[in-house]
Amino acid sequence: MSRRSNIGWATAAGTIALDQGVKWWLLTSYDIASRHPVEVTPFFNLVMTWNRGVSFGLFGDYGDLMRWLLFGFAVAVSIALAVWMIRATNLFLTVALGLIMGGALGNAVDRIAHGAVADFFDFHVAGWHFWAFNVADSAISVGVVLLLWDAFFGSGRRQGE
Repeated sequence: MSRRSNIGWATAAGTIALDQGVKWWLLTSYDIASRHPVEVTPFFNLVMTWNRGVSFGLFGDYGDLMRWLLFGFAVAVSIALAVWMIRATNLFLTVALGLIMGGALGNAVDRIAHGAVADFFDFHVAGWHFWAFNVADSAISVGVVLLLWDAFFGSGRRQGE
């Protein structure tokens, strides 16, 4: 394996470890379930929510079937991302793919362990709350932004010109 793909694997593993570590700490040591919501700043709370669906809780009412379908989907996407990462020709793209893969697998671990994804971070302004999310969701979002950046402005665009 190339040095690039090793960095991608390390990014994915680090993302999973950070995500699961934060979740473990908030669920067990901090016991967020008995404390929530915790006002951290005037615009940020720690809350305890369980997301049984996909983004924003969509399709969360389908029970155990959805749990296993979403787990399988996360694994399939991660395999595709791993193949893409191994073939990637630049480090920027490799890190982006590692973030997305690590986030997907971090949430997949929750689906197996808890039947749902644990979300904690609640940003709000003027009474409007953004959907609660976690480290894995953040990694996926950052990875997608980096992926788009690479597609529009990175080496992939230069190679196609």
